[in-house]
Order: sequence, then C-alpha cells, then structure tokens
Amino acid sequence: MAALAADAEAGLESVFPQELGLFADAFPVEARYRFCGHELSIAQHHGAQLGVAAPVWEAALTLCEYFEAQKLNFWGKKVIELGAGTGVVGILAALLGGDVTITDLPVAMKQIEENVRRNMPAECRTRTRVCALSWGVDHKEFPPSYDFILGADIVYLKHTYPLLIRTLQHLCGAQSTIYLSSKMRQEHSTALFFETLLPVHFASKLVFRDEVENINIYKVTCKSDIRQ
Repeated sequence: MAALAADAEAGLESVFPQELGLFADAFPVEARYRFCGHELSIAQHHGAQLGVAAPVWEAALTLCEYFEAQKLNFWGKKVIELGAGTGVVGILAALLGGDVTITDLPVAMKQIEENVRRNMPAECRTRTRVCALSWGVDHKEFPPSYDFILGADIVYLKHTYPLLIRTLQHLCGAQSTIYLSSKMRQEHSTALFFETLLPVHFASKLVFRDEVENINIYKVTCKSDIRQ
C-alpha cells in the first residue's frame, strides 16, 4: 500500500512539479464568471510548473452551473473540494454559505489562495481554508464525514484512482454527498473509474450529462445511504 502511494505521488509530481519560484515561467490569465448571483474573477497561472492545475476546466464550470440550476444549499454545511486547481468550485460553495476546505497538491496552493483573496469578502474568509492534500497519503489528517465532497475533472490519472477511492472513503460519512464532475476521456479510462471502480465502494448516480462537452456529473453517497 505504501509503495502504491509513493508511486502515485511520483506520478502526480511529474504533472505538478514542486519547484521554487512557482510563477516564474507562468503567464497569468484572468477569467470572469457569474454563478448564483456572484461575479467571480479567477486567476490562472499557465505554465510548466502548474501544468493542468492552472486552468479553469469546463467540468468545473459545469458543476457550478449545476449548483445554480439545482439551487443547492451549502449554508452552514461542511464542504471539502478535492483537486481544486483554481478553487472556483470551492469558492462558489463558500460564497453560498459553506464552511469550505479547498485542497490540492502543494504546488497549487498559491493560485488557490490568490483566488480566495480575489473573490471572498473578509467575513467569508474565516470559514474558507486552503490546504494541501495528497490522496491516499495524508487524507487522514482531515476529519471524516463532510456534508459535501466536491471534485471537478479530478479523474484522469489511472494510477491515482485507488488513492482517490481511499480518500473518499475516509472523508465520506453516512450524511455525506459527493459531487464529481468529469470529462469522460476514453484515453484516461475515466469511465472505468465511474462505472466499475466507484460502484464497488459507493452508491453512484449520473445526475447530469452534457453531450456536447462529454461531461458527466455523478452524485455519490455511502452504500448504506439510500437517499435518492
């Protein structure tokens, strides 16, 4: 198990190298979005060091749009976002009243912190935390039983799938709801995760499908939780 975690961390570091001078070779891009009555200004530091953590991916925007369409209530709820990248999903959940922990690998922390400062009023920052989390490695440093666990486009490295499952198992309690929004990339065996691996451990339901963008949103709960 330890060897698997070490291999996965090595694979992740090849995508998110941890180096000094984080934004030295990056070119910043600002994007603006409006969800649930909130105007968001999201910085994206494109470059080799942040890699795929830099941009706002379409699956994240689709998940934000889903929150708006479903009028999801995060007020007073304990929320964690995994693999946040820019933090746009977690930031929206915090603006909607959630007590939110936004997580990713250490290399992404500065970008997320910048976006929290850009978008969160001072009164909201006290219930918004930005923390490094490596799946399957230090997940037990986080408390279990969040009300909502969120992830957008985090299913794309096959060797990390067992680590993501293990992390979800720790974070998820009987009252938890997981929302995973994902581009269904054949080349990354994304369907394998959602159709084969995830259902072994959780109750999973496809709640939204964007045929044009090939994006699915899954609502996931513990198997003992029979909520529809």
